[in-house]
Amino acid sequence: MAAPAPSPKSVPRPISKIAAGNLRRDQDLTPAELRAVLDLAHEVKAHSRDYLDALRGRFIALLFEKPSLRTRLTFELAIGQLGGGSVSQTGMIGEREPVKDVARNLDGWVDGIVARTFAQQTVDDLAHWAEAPVINALSDLYHPCQILADLQTLEERFGNLKGIKVTFVGDGNNVAHSLMLSATRLGAHFTLAHPRGYGPKAEVVAEAKKLAATGGGKVKITLDPEEGVEDADAIYTDVWASMGQEHEAYERMVHFEPYRVDEELMAKAKKGAVFMHCLPAKRGQETTDGVMESRHSVVFQQAENRLHAQKALLLMLLSE
Repeated sequence: MAAPAPSPKSVPRPISKIAAGNLRRDQDLTPAELRAVLDLAHEVKAHSRDYLDALRGRFIALLFEKPSLRTRLTFELAIGQLGGGSVSQTGMIGEREPVKDVARNLDGWVDGIVARTFAQQTVDDLAHWAEAPVINALSDLYHPCQILADLQTLEERFGNLKGIKVTFVGDGNNVAHSLMLSATRLGAHFTLAHPRGYGPKAEVVAEAKKLAATGGGKVKITLDPEEGVEDADAIYTDVWASMGQEHEAYERMVHFEPYRVDEELMAKAKKGAVFMHCLPAKRGQETTDGVMESRHSVVFQQAENRLHAQKALLLMLLSE
């Protein structure tokens, strides 16, 4: 009996380039490029073996000012699984020498730079002085890599995002900024419910509303968490005090207590709504263990998709 014919090898998706040459912030991706990154992320996840050698001979520097589990390990894994190599350093960028000197040193050694920083200005300075592509792996203003994985997760759950409602409950932070800037360009409606005094940057909201108009999405800001989650398809939250805000932890706990995403608040969303968190989570503060472990939770799907979305981003910035 003849052996069965081998399964046909899938044809890798053509890889387009990101015109800006960097991902300093979400706005560096045009709507078409945002769509292309997500399409490629879905493709890479489904056919990962087709891309094993895509970055062979390419080396990327990983610079981390903050501790990291998901971001650091998924970038190291993504680079390695695409056939490339990485080097890393932990510590404040520009502390021992100017950022412009760091950037030009790295330019002579590596093909790309991934930076997780406190100040957005550090990412911008690296991109200004380096010819190699620079990827913002988190700054105080934006978290674009996280949001690419989040959008991939939402598409896996809902398909087309046009018209779905995504509500972020809590601090108007970098994750909220990036989510409102990108989800609305895919036609999602974004709501942020935050305590008074902890809203997003006004200039980011203004830009998000302009971008939302091009994609059919809407941006709404409210102080009422129950109003915010009404009819929501997805509820997203984050820690109440991020790295660098530890000195504000007690004060924030007082203000954020009514914004905990617990079972009662989840019940006010649409039936079948998903729960999202960028992790790490402080269970018992911004959410409960019950919500984290519920059938609504997609937090670990989000975490897995960091790997695939970042592979797509690396391919669009670094592949030949």
